[in-house]
Amino acid sequence: TATATATATITKQLAAVSVSVSTTIRGTNCNNHNHNHWYHAYNLRLRCYNNSSSNSAKSDADLVVVSIIGPPNAGKSTLFNRLLCKERNKAYRLGSEKKSTKTSQANAKMKELSKARFGSTKGISRVRGGAIVSSTPGTTRDRRESIGRIGPCYFRMLDTAGVDGDRLDAYHKQKTKKPKKQKSQIINSMNHRDHHRDLTLTLTRSMLEQTMEAVRASDLVLLMFDARVGVTSDVTEIARWLRKITHEHVSNHNAHRKVVVLANKLEGDRWAVHDDVDSPILEHLAEASRAGFGEAIPISAEHGEGLTDLAVIVDELTRQKMERLGISSDPTTEEDKNKDKKEEDHVNKPLQLAILGRQNVGKSTLVNALLKQERVITGELAGLTRDAIAVEWSWEGRPVKLVDTAGIRKISQRVHDDSIEDLAVLDAVRAMKVADVAVLVLDAAAGMLQRHELAIADAVVKEGRALVVAANKWDILEDDVSRKEFAEGVSEQIEVRLPMLRRTPVVAMSSLRGDSVEELMPVVFNARDRWQRKISTGLLNRWLLDIVENYPPPLTKGRPTKIKYVVQTKGRPPTFLLFCNVLELPLTYIRFLSKHFQDSFEMFGMEVRFAVKLANEGNPFNTKQTRGGGSGIGGAEARKLRNIALLKSGQKKPTKKRRRRR
Repeated sequence: TATATATATITKQLAAVSVSVSTTIRGTNCNNHNHNHWYHAYNLRLRCYNNSSSNSAKSDADLVVVSIIGPPNAGKSTLFNRLLCKERNKAYRLGSEKKSTKTSQANAKMKELSKARFGSTKGISRVRGGAIVSSTPGTTRDRRESIGRIGPCYFRMLDTAGVDGDRLDAYHKQKTKKPKKQKSQIINSMNHRDHHRDLTLTLTRSMLEQTMEAVRASDLVLLMFDARVGVTSDVTEIARWLRKITHEHVSNHNAHRKVVVLANKLEGDRWAVHDDVDSPILEHLAEASRAGFGEAIPISAEHGEGLTDLAVIVDELTRQKMERLGISSDPTTEEDKNKDKKEEDHVNKPLQLAILGRQNVGKSTLVNALLKQERVITGELAGLTRDAIAVEWSWEGRPVKLVDTAGIRKISQRVHDDSIEDLAVLDAVRAMKVADVAVLVLDAAAGMLQRHELAIADAVVKEGRALVVAANKWDILEDDVSRKEFAEGVSEQIEVRLPMLRRTPVVAMSSLRGDSVEELMPVVFNARDRWQRKISTGLLNRWLLDIVENYPPPLTKGRPTKIKYVVQTKGRPPTFLLFCNVLELPLTYIRFLSKHFQDSFEMFGMEVRFAVKLANEGNPFNTKQTRGGGSGIGGAEARKLRNIALLKSGQKKPTKKRRRRR
């Protein structure tokens, strides 16, 4: 009875909170909504508190696709980060360097030095795994996809670049323009300014094509604008353009597409209870309703206000899509769903692959060549990629999560007033930390391995990732050297300048022409298999016995060092525990063991970690107590203290009377 009474009380409180919040946010427009709408929002709240999901999709491909479009600086990326599901987008990260031994401290120091070479990003706060947010217009360029959540509803979410009237005009002009000439003819016929303008127009067209692809694949399009500025000509052009492409590209997949207008940057309720009848915010909302997509929903993406109506719309679209696909829409508990997915994720866990390198080395071109589609923006301008774009991909039936990252420059070469590049580097480093394998792309036009590239490779290995080198733009040197000689030359430079990365896999290719790109993925999967390999204890100890007999460890404080046995504690990266009669081994001998281990088990292109533990010198099977032990009354320590006290006082030591046996 008490439980039922408490449940009824909580239900009434939730209903009151739902109605009060909705009335506050809606203000004077709340009378236009019917009672069923708010009852639906109330049911959403109850399901959220009960931890049940309204969509029972079999895979992420069956989820509702929501794209966010609008003019620049409307708050699209802020809303993307607000709706980002932290649980579904998180990735594991290693934390094996937390021990306080001198070896781990030295590794941590070298790791910090590696970070310092390509710049630190301390003091910059942002959502981990989210989109880059900045007040500079045009920050977002590629379309970024993640899993979003609002209440109990999960959906696929797409963040797009800002669209305005000038970009639309430039796009249509370039679309009707004659085909471009060859690159050499353009440079000879135009000056530097015209060539730069042509590259900018190409970038604008690529950004709009990415936005169009996001709209075509969407079930729900969120048209967002700044309500404080109002419905500008850019918003009107976007609405007209959106109606056009919505009616042109109608297929079975997106025939039920819906467009919702969001009025952003409306915090609190002062705009709704304005004393003046001619409130500018209310006029902007009324003008937005004339766009043909219904009434605008006032929200605040930064503070998370006004998302109740959006949750209702997403929930309705989810149920409709589940009915069309024939999937049961019965609410299931998220814990039960996670239990079912754990085994599938363990078997079909995708390969986390990060593409790293300096600017303009061909990282995005390599991603498009692997995917065989124009998924990310490419061009001659340096620094085109900003966000780390993750793409779900399948290579020969094996799942892969491919991440394209921004180019990493030295901190001395960056613009100090531009925080966008620092955020882009931070996103690239985060992608490297959660990857299984990192591909370092090199530029053959440089002629020699750069020191900054060595710093990136060192940071990858110190983080515990597997490294594969892609020597790109081989077509520039194909008249002088063969592809095999080029790969051997790169491998030799790496071994001379960074001996710990000797015999790292190197693949020479040309991502622009597609030459030898197909050879990269077998090498990547081989590196992942070696990286997560688990070796039996017997094989490890036979290897250790052979090494110790030929090359015994040095003395420690004049005492012979004995390594009794070794076990593997984990893979990813390969980590081993040495049981010795000392607390630590010299760092030089540990490096010697790592080198021989790499030669014996082919663990090249990754760090092999050895930790030292003091072995128990006693017999673990001896359960008898030693005589004379203990520190309490009658113990050896207590007797010693009593004897010292008697000697200091000058008294004689009492003699024990022997007992006679009867």
